[in-house]
Amino acid sequence: MEFNFFFIFILLILALCGVSHASADLAAEVHWKSVFPHTPMPKALKHRLLQPAAGNKPWVVTRKEDSINDGDYGNADPSMGFGRGSSISRTNITMYFFENDLYPGKKVKLEYFSKAKARNEVPFLSRRVAESIPFSSDEFPGILKLFSLKPESREAKAMNRTIAMCERRVIEGEDMYCATSLESLVDLSVRKFGNDIQVLSSEVEKETENQDFSVANEGTILMGEKDIVCHKMKYPYAVFLCHSLDKTAVYRVPLVGKHGTKANALAVCHRDTSAWNPNHIAFLLLKVKPGSVPICHFLMRESLVWVPNRFAH
Repeated sequence: MEFNFFFIFILLILALCGVSHASADLAAEVHWKSVFPHTPMPKALKHRLLQPAAGNKPWVVTRKEDSINDGDYGNADPSMGFGRGSSISRTNITMYFFENDLYPGKKVKLEYFSKAKARNEVPFLSRRVAESIPFSSDEFPGILKLFSLKPESREAKAMNRTIAMCERRVIEGEDMYCATSLESLVDLSVRKFGNDIQVLSSEVEKETENQDFSVANEGTILMGEKDIVCHKMKYPYAVFLCHSLDKTAVYRVPLVGKHGTKANALAVCHRDTSAWNPNHIAFLLLKVKPGSVPICHFLMRESLVWVPNRFAH
């Protein structure tokens, strides 16, 4: 398989840097404890530390994953417009919805949310290793050579989109950065909110093929009105595009599947979309205008959300 080379490459980088798997994991955990001495590392982060190569599977982009929608059920780029003449597929999937739709009994359809095989489980690299690997559009030809990828491959196209997203211009009221290691993910989030914060992720009780859920009777919980949402991007190691937008709320939404599977999903509601591209797909789907009404979307399980503890319930 073409992308098997990635794991050989990472092993070589680790060897050249004098870093073992264990020491890379330890460095990330030590860094976490230095910032959050009384808070265990959440599972959502811990499972992404670099694991022994034998436990990894090659990162390969399938045809279904080869799309421009790299930002969960919504798009991570509020400046992106929907091309004229383009068509929307899978319109039955819950991509965007209104804030007042978060009521008990509301039915939603979340593609890939509860399927383990759909998750991109590539690990974090240590900061030392991640910073030794080029990550920019100017260096992209060299990146392809490092990973032994052809420019026309789906993997190369996905990587190119990820870098382009990380280099895009922000809109008014938005802060954005891309984290290529756990250490940088933590530091950049702490720089925004301080260290009295917690990280959240969507969770599902068990893996299932079911995509149909209803909002449970327990009701939604408002987790914060200041947040940093970190979208898992398509790349051969863990890269998160993290951004915060003014006037945004994060909800924990209890869901129940048609066969009884329980889940806690995170939903993000953007209460001011006036600076978004007027041709953004959300406005097309919901038939509203920028800035007219709050627009929400769910986050997939790979995504992370940082919120201040002083607000969290």
